[in-house]
Formats: sequence, structure tokens, C-alpha cells
Amino acid sequence: MDDAQLGSTIRAVRIKQGLTQAELAARVGVSRSIVSLIERGRGEETTLVTIRRVAASLGVFVALNPHWRGADLARLLDYNHAALVEAVVERISAAGWTVRPEHTFSIWGERGSIDVMAWLPAARALALVECKTSLPDLQDALSTMDKKRRLAPEIARIEGWDPTAFASVLVLPDSTWARNRVRNSNAIFDAALPARTVEVRCWIGAPSGNLRGIWFLPNDSTTNAMRGRGGLMRVSSRRRSQAGPETGRLPTR
Repeated sequence: MDDAQLGSTIRAVRIKQGLTQAELAARVGVSRSIVSLIERGRGEETTLVTIRRVAASLGVFVALNPHWRGADLARLLDYNHAALVEAVVERISAAGWTVRPEHTFSIWGERGSIDVMAWLPAARALALVECKTSLPDLQDALSTMDKKRRLAPEIARIEGWDPTAFASVLVLPDSTWARNRVRNSNAIFDAALPARTVEVRCWIGAPSGNLRGIWFLPNDSTTNAMRGRGGLMRVSSRRRSQAGPETGRLPTR
């Protein structure tokens, strides 16, 4: 976040909307001096929560852009994401699923990549899994999942599969920030992804019907499950847990 640029943006939008600093401050419930500090690029002298409240009252979205040791941050984030994908692959493979990590698709001009696509022939079950080590833009993440869910019937058809059970799962690290993120946007997540970790794990063990949910997963994979990454992987089935979440067929276009 560039404090100077943010301050200039707040000031420009405030003036565009015909508000004085005092009127904006009253709208948000802060002092005029706080608004003045923000507009002068001195955001470090107040809290991020206050900055976001002031910005939101004007319809301005504030995004944080963290930087750390140049390219080292990108490598670190990629490693964390790869480790989370590996943990998912390890657990789903152990339940007897055929797994395709980082599966790409191009359907009707819409392109994308699925972090983990899994198929269980015996149950005719398809799972599309999205792994996130951060959620800077919640709406974008949910929109991406919606697109993949909408394209799921065609993705399955191309592979020669005809699912009768389907799951769309968002995997997050089992960490304080992730749980707080979900808790702070609870209404949105409950509507979009109502199931939680226990239900997701039960569905993977005994898939039936359709499921949309969040899986909080420890990032502690200790095996070589990602060997052969990008291709098919199978592991003998283990004893499955019992479950019975939602019923229904794979959603259609």
C-alpha cells in the first residue's frame, strides 16, 4: 500500500463526491484530523482498520501489496502453495482417488488451472479443489471457483467421466489468519461454501451427492505424493469414513 497514493486517492474521491474532510469524518465516526492525516500520506500514524473504514465509506478498496526481499517472496509463496497442494494430494490419494494436480483446461474460450482435480470411479465422484495460502480478494477467489464449478460437467465429459457426485472445495491452511478470514466473512462463506473440514473429509471418504465447502488443512505433508506431479496418481484405498452430506447430481450449465 502506497500511503501517498492512497491519500491522494481519498482526497480526490472525497472532493468528487462533494464532501469536506469534516463531513467525511462524521460519516465514518472519526476526527477530521484522522482524515487529514490519511490524505497527506501519513497513514502510519493511524490504524489500517481506520484507513479501510474511511476508504470504504467513499467506495474505495484498499489492497495491501506486501514486499519482501524482491523475488524471494514469490518463491516463498509458491513453495507454501505447492506444499498445501501436496498435502491435499497425499490425503485424497490415500482415500483411493485418481488425482491430477494443476490440471489445466480450455473450454469455450475460458481457460484456467485446477489445483487438484480428483476422480473416484467406484463412486462416480468428481472433486475440484482450490488451494489458497492467502485471500487478498475474496470475491475473485469465489468467482473463480464458481467458474470452475459451472464448467465441471464439460471438464468431466472431456475426461470421459460421468459424475453423480461432485464437490467444490476451498483448502486453506489450518492457521489463525485463515480461520479469522473465514470468521470475519462468515455470512459470505456460509452461503458460498457451507460445509467445513469434517464434512469435507467425510465426503472424500464416502462421496455422495454434491458438496461445497472449506477444508482447513495442516501444511504438514511428509511423503512424496507429488512425485510425478501433473500426471495421474493412484494409491490403494484405505478404510473410508461414513458420511452423508448433501444429495443431488453434478450441477449442469
